[in-house]
Amino acid sequence: MQLIQQTPDLSAYLAADEVIDHTHPLVRETAARLAKNVADSYAYACAAYEFVRDTVPHSADSGDPRVTWRASDVLEQTTGICHAKAHALAALLRAEDIPTALCYQRLLHDDGSGFVVHGLVAVRLDGAWHRQDPRGNKPGVDAQFSLDGERLAWIPDAAAGEVDYPELHASPHPSVLASLRQAADRPHLWDTLPTELPATR
Repeated sequence: MQLIQQTPDLSAYLAADEVIDHTHPLVRETAARLAKNVADSYAYACAAYEFVRDTVPHSADSGDPRVTWRASDVLEQTTGICHAKAHALAALLRAEDIPTALCYQRLLHDDGSGFVVHGLVAVRLDGAWHRQDPRGNKPGVDAQFSLDGERLAWIPDAAAGEVDYPELHASPHPSVLASLRQAADRPHLWDTLPTELPATR
C-alpha cells in the first residue's frame, strides 16, 4: 500500500500539540531514558516502540476502565487503547526528532458484531514511512517493530469490509479524538468510537 502524507511539510510530523505533547516533562524524561543506551535513531525507535507496546497495557486487555488520550497521561497512568498508545509512541519518537504520523485501519470487532477504527503509527526512517502497531500483543497478536515488511497486529480483510487507510495524519483524526475526549469510561468509548473515517478534506 502506498502511504500518503496528509501534509507535504515533514515538520508537521515533528510538531507538539495538546495530544502529542512531547514538550511535557514526563515525555521528555522518558525519551531521554530510552535514548541513553541506544546507538542511533533506528535503535531508539525500536526501544520506544517496545516500551509503549509492552509497558503500557491496552486497557481492554487489562480491564482498566480509564480513558486516556494525551500522550503524557498515557505514560503517567500507563493505560490506554490503541489510539492512546499511538499518541504516546508518536510523542516519544517526535521528542527525538523522528517524524511520526498517525494512521488508521477499519477492522471488524473480534465477535464480528461491527466495525471499529483502529489506530497505529508510521515512522519515517531511512527515507521512507514504515507503519508500526504498538497496541500490545496477546494470543493471536504478534506485532513487531520492523522496517523490512510490516509486522502489524492485523492485516485488514477487504472482502470482509475491512480497510487500510493510506493517509498519514500529523494529528489525531477529529472523529477519533472527539470520541476519546468525550468518553466517560472505556465501555462508553466502545459505543462511540467511529466505525469508519469520514474524509477530513
